[in-house]
Amino acid sequence: MNTFQKNESKETLFSPVSIEEVPRRPPSPPKKPSTKICGSNYPLSIAFIVVNEFCERFSYYGMKAVLTLYFLYFLHWNEDTSTSIYHAFSSLCYFTPILGAAIADSWLGKFKTIIYLSLVYVLGHVIKSLGALPILGGQVVHTVLSLVGLSLIALGTGGIKPCVAAFGGDQFEETHAEERSRYFSVFYLAINAGSLISTFITPMLRGDVQCFGEDCYALAFGVPGLLMVIALVVFAMGSKMYNKPPPEGNIVAQVLKCIWFALSNRFKNRSGDIPKRQHWLDWAAEKYPKQLIMDVKALTRILFLYIPLPMFWALLDQQGSRWTLQATRMNRNLGFFVLQPDQMQVLNPLLVLIFIPLFDLVIYRLVSKCGIHFSSLRKMAVGMILACLAFAVAAAVEIKINEMAPAQPGSQEVFLQVLNLADDEMKVTMLGNENNSLLIESIKSFQKTPHYSKLYLKTKSQDFHFHLKYHNLSVYTEHSVQEQNWYSLFIRKDGNSISSMMVKDTESKTTNGMTAVRFVNTLHKDVNISLSTDISLSVGEDYGVSAYRIVQRGEYPAVHCRTEDENFSLNLGLLEFGAAYLFVITNSTNQGLQAWKIEDIPANKMSIAWQLPQYALVTAAEVMFSVTGLEFSYSQAPSSMKSVLQAAWLLTVAAGNIIVLVVAQFSGLVQWAEFILFSCLLLVVCLLFSIMGYNYVPVKTEDMQDPADKQIPHIQGNVINLETKKTKL
Repeated sequence: MNTFQKNESKETLFSPVSIEEVPRRPPSPPKKPSTKICGSNYPLSIAFIVVNEFCERFSYYGMKAVLTLYFLYFLHWNEDTSTSIYHAFSSLCYFTPILGAAIADSWLGKFKTIIYLSLVYVLGHVIKSLGALPILGGQVVHTVLSLVGLSLIALGTGGIKPCVAAFGGDQFEETHAEERSRYFSVFYLAINAGSLISTFITPMLRGDVQCFGEDCYALAFGVPGLLMVIALVVFAMGSKMYNKPPPEGNIVAQVLKCIWFALSNRFKNRSGDIPKRQHWLDWAAEKYPKQLIMDVKALTRILFLYIPLPMFWALLDQQGSRWTLQATRMNRNLGFFVLQPDQMQVLNPLLVLIFIPLFDLVIYRLVSKCGIHFSSLRKMAVGMILACLAFAVAAAVEIKINEMAPAQPGSQEVFLQVLNLADDEMKVTMLGNENNSLLIESIKSFQKTPHYSKLYLKTKSQDFHFHLKYHNLSVYTEHSVQEQNWYSLFIRKDGNSISSMMVKDTESKTTNGMTAVRFVNTLHKDVNISLSTDISLSVGEDYGVSAYRIVQRGEYPAVHCRTEDENFSLNLGLLEFGAAYLFVITNSTNQGLQAWKIEDIPANKMSIAWQLPQYALVTAAEVMFSVTGLEFSYSQAPSSMKSVLQAAWLLTVAAGNIIVLVVAQFSGLVQWAEFILFSCLLLVVCLLFSIMGYNYVPVKTEDMQDPADKQIPHIQGNVINLETKKTKL
């Protein structure tokens, strides 16, 4: 297994490759002697590069892990908008490496490109963290700061992506190829370590730490920003030790120019009198050397197989968006540990580290011993099928979650529950022909109807008339409601009479996985309630009703409360994930001040552990598809085209994220149906890819080179060719 390709779905790097073309570049200057690590052949400078990469990957993946929930809960965007912006950002991160490579290869060189774009990267983190401070402006300010910060981060992370690994390879002498291979193993281990640790830690900083009375997104973004500052400082500290080769030209630009000249020349000579040529790229022969044209021909054969690839990335990259949103509607208590919904993403890098040696050393060998020729293209097709199965499982989980969730009122419908706060049972009757069969049972003191009742409206808003019977008292009351809402009708004793009040419940009868509470104060004085050090609220006297407040899941045995003349505590008990609670503060003669607990919305019942199968399937798909795909591509393309393949591979990831953006914004499907849509689309694409792969004739690397080129070593000059080499991690 190519260790430097270990997790290509996360990091795919491309570097310029020196080729024989016109005009020929001057030979690179000899490398200056470098300081070694403990007498070995490893340059001391690579230590700074590896630490830089670890901190930068911690910064990127840590920030990205909490991004979707930041959009949903802090900026209050809906799920579709949050998903769309998340994937727009991801797509931009995979477009900008093309720009970074062009700057490094044609202008600044790798070192200066990394320094300058890292400064842009740090600035983006600072702006992004400021956009997460509740005290800094309103939602418009937060949105503008967030989008500007994300744009700068995308430019920074994408711009340095093609430079850092290649710059590390530049530090080795040509005679130390074995050490260079081991360096790449350590380099990609640093990538996965940064991803694994940050994806676990930053959700804890967001959810377990409270600031300004809510989840601390400023801290969750600030810590990755600090790691990026450390990455920049560490990288700059090694400046005097680095070997800094000058810019050597961009092979990607050269290939594009060759293709453009061939197309334009063919168009100019489309007359029937002009002899045809064997291949359309042969029309570039007037300007470009034969070897370059042969290499581009081989490249186009590989790029043709890349056409279906974006659909796979469209599924794989939804772990941080749609799957995280699904996790918010599940019970995250595992008994021994309580997970944050965005912490489930840690399964991907963890399983990657497990699956790569498992597949390489066990599964592939067992398949081979069974006499099955498991070619690279077949592995990629199986990877696509596994991703289809992962989304089918995700759809099944989503359907089960919906079955356990409360029903949603439709058009010209409302849901109503009645709560009796009087000291004796109450008979409530609804007047009107449509709903007169409802509420036929008496409601005992401090009880409520068993469930919400569905009421039908004639228009979008309507007045309902109720008859309240309490002992010998009969009271008629009227309340107005609007469609597609939930309401609570509170009945209370008012002196010698009775009265009622209608309260609108949550806008949507789901708390998006959060725990929500509200209070009704039956006392004759205001009550101040401190739910935590950062969360407090005041409830007005004489049946004042507070708004819902989001709190952490957990036990609340003694919540401090205060009136103008006394302090007391309330036992709220266990507050579960996804539930919304109503607490009625009463003063009982026998039991004193206490809170009557009512569950407006039931807690999430489906365990988050049910997401484990879909994560296992999609990670197995990633290992079979991504690593195998690049290994196959490199084996089939000429040495001079490796960096172009890297660029094309990154662009397929960017295109896949755009597919998710379009579907999320315009499909209008419910979530489980959207999962099924993606699964079916990838299945169709897998079929097309299998047909394309069946008709593909593999070529040997030596057949794509002139005899003179066969003597070219794997490492040309100062530039890493990224030729495949079997190494063990």
